[in-house]
Amino acid sequence: MNLLPSLFSLAAISAAAVSVFDHSWAVPDASDWKIGQDNGRPVLQLLVGKEPPASGPRRPFQFAIADTPEFTRVRVDADMKPIGRSLMIVFAYRDSDHFDYAHLSRDTAKIQSHHNGIFHVYGGERVRISSEDGPAAFPDGSRWYHVSLDWNGDTGAVTVAVNGNPVPALKAVDLSLSSGKVGIGSFDETGEFKNVSISGPH
Repeated sequence: MNLLPSLFSLAAISAAAVSVFDHSWAVPDASDWKIGQDNGRPVLQLLVGKEPPASGPRRPFQFAIADTPEFTRVRVDADMKPIGRSLMIVFAYRDSDHFDYAHLSRDTAKIQSHHNGIFHVYGGERVRISSEDGPAAFPDGSRWYHVSLDWNGDTGAVTVAVNGNPVPALKAVDLSLSSGKVGIGSFDETGEFKNVSISGPH
């Protein structure tokens, strides 16, 4: 059996990347992303929203992962503009089967339980691990919001604030993943990101 074509395809997939915000970001398909500008500052645009494959577990995959060492604690700041209803920040990312993410939405969690919350992926479908309390993260629709995520792998605690205000539904604890990388993207929609910074110990 000749494995060279399969190995070449795998290498091509893993090589897809975009470079912006002082990092290289691994993406499923570079043609789904574009780097634009806003007043001279780079903007990463997610142009194509993709549903998870129907044959597999329902969990997101349309996100960019920063090429950094794994963080044990991390702070992510980003200006985010949803074009649809929602965007997300991935954290504690080990691989495509093991990660957590904050889903920020125009919906409240009580209206749509799979929106506006912290979710956990551990080999299967995504599972909500935060409460359904409080307002939507993106209450005013498609405009720029400043989002800050703080995660501590030692305690498992994560909190998210939007425009300086903590979002009750975006607070959780997960003790199963104590380190990992960071990503930005969407579950199945489109949006834009600018002024993205990542800081913390590895």
